[in-house]
Amino acid sequence: MPDDLLPRIGVLTISDRASRGEYEDISGKAIHDFLGRVVASNWTAVVRLVPDGTDSVAQALIEMVEGDGCDLILTTGGTGPAPRDLTPEATRMVVTRELEGFGELMRRVSLEQVPTAILSRQTAGTRGKCLIVNLPGRPSAIDICLSAVFPAIPYCLDLIGARRMEVNPDACAAFRPAA
Repeated sequence: MPDDLLPRIGVLTISDRASRGEYEDISGKAIHDFLGRVVASNWTAVVRLVPDGTDSVAQALIEMVEGDGCDLILTTGGTGPAPRDLTPEATRMVVTRELEGFGELMRRVSLEQVPTAILSRQTAGTRGKCLIVNLPGRPSAIDICLSAVFPAIPYCLDLIGARRMEVNPDACAAFRPAA
């Protein structure tokens, strides 16, 4: 399949310390590992690492949608209550339609694991033909959250006119209604 027909998936890590090289970006790797297990289609990765803040995150999201042509962007980091955790605010600045159900489901499944999940502020939304989903920063929480919401992602991408993405049915029970 020509590269321009392959789904383009962005992985955006938001972290002051990782962007300064103070530690390795293990959260972005956790997303990539999940996608490697679940996405059956060939796909192209677009990877970015930016510091916390509304401007840095909003600018990266816009570039990844409009410049890199991402169909799906998964962010990690900046979703807590700390003063520099501004990923949801930046996401809301760039999306045209918010999809609150993603954040609701991620918090619900996370609460089954840890009571501090109520502090998480993940959200999701669309910009053009791209779905943007905010994930937490801990690799174990990323896996829990993606496992919960990914069954809806391929159909959402279909609905917004993004490139088609197939999943490994042994790893993800994606839902697409019968035609």
